[in-house]
Amino acid sequence: MVSSSKARSILVASLLIVSSQAYFTAPIEASVPLAVPVGNRLKAQPNIPNASATRTSAFNRTYEKKFKRILSVLKREDRLISRIKKVADLYRIDPIHILGAIVGEHTYNYDSLDSAQSYYMKALQYARIPFSFQYDGEKIWSFIQRPQFNKCQREETSNGKWRCYELVWNRTFLGRKVDGIKYPRERFHRTFFRPMFAGQSFGLGQITPLTALKMNDMVNTISGLPKLNPKDASGLYKTVMDPAKSIHYTAAVLKDAIDAYRKVANVDISLNPGLTSTLYNLGNPWERAISFRNKRNVRPALLPRENYYGWLINERIEDLRALLK
Repeated sequence: MVSSSKARSILVASLLIVSSQAYFTAPIEASVPLAVPVGNRLKAQPNIPNASATRTSAFNRTYEKKFKRILSVLKREDRLISRIKKVADLYRIDPIHILGAIVGEHTYNYDSLDSAQSYYMKALQYARIPFSFQYDGEKIWSFIQRPQFNKCQREETSNGKWRCYELVWNRTFLGRKVDGIKYPRERFHRTFFRPMFAGQSFGLGQITPLTALKMNDMVNTISGLPKLNPKDASGLYKTVMDPAKSIHYTAAVLKDAIDAYRKVANVDISLNPGLTSTLYNLGNPWERAISFRNKRNVRPALLPRENYYGWLINERIEDLRALLK
């Protein structure tokens, strides 16, 4: 899940600068959510970010080659596909959403490894490397104890807490000098969760550490996996790099996006894997749901649209469905 341009970073930052009261504003009243039908709303694929094109050309690949490569890997992984189906059932979502997220990441943001086992081997490598989540020597768990984050401690879920930390970062620290320290004009996860500057997202579903921490409670409650600890960076990466475990976090992110649009905007996106893939790619579904709800207040029949990433998933949906047969 990679943000790739300055413009998109500014967009996400602006979306995050929303009063916390907005979460409690009632969505558009209707007895039944507006269901988004299958397929793309746009006839042509939206522009693909330059960063994705640069990564792809650097390895002398094309998007089509990368798409076929990840499909080829998944076709050989009967056990992985079986796990995806079981996890999807646990989270009460269609497994096509999980496949869409994985295929999208490996088509646009990452070159797939040769097998699921390859990811597990990399997880073991990360588990042996000592590192921590910090900026300029200050550990993340110490940073969020600052008084600016006091209101976040009242949030009852990990998702609420870490979304709140992210919001405070954007409002108070991003690009500013606070208590004598100049903070970069970078997103929260890029500032504190980039070990050894090797990248920001990892594993089969390309989960960021911040996203995993947001989904901590949901995954623990639904799947029973132990809670992640930001003090144990190596352990966190070992978890998100392990295909058998990372699928749970991917499923949680997708369920969270579906819940956000249903609860905030009264829109059901569960039939459209292109939209869930879009939100998986962009992140911050609750803030985006608020923005979309405000647009629906003016145009009640408005439907959300897919981005370039989600457009591909809808366009090639039969290729993905074939993996589940």
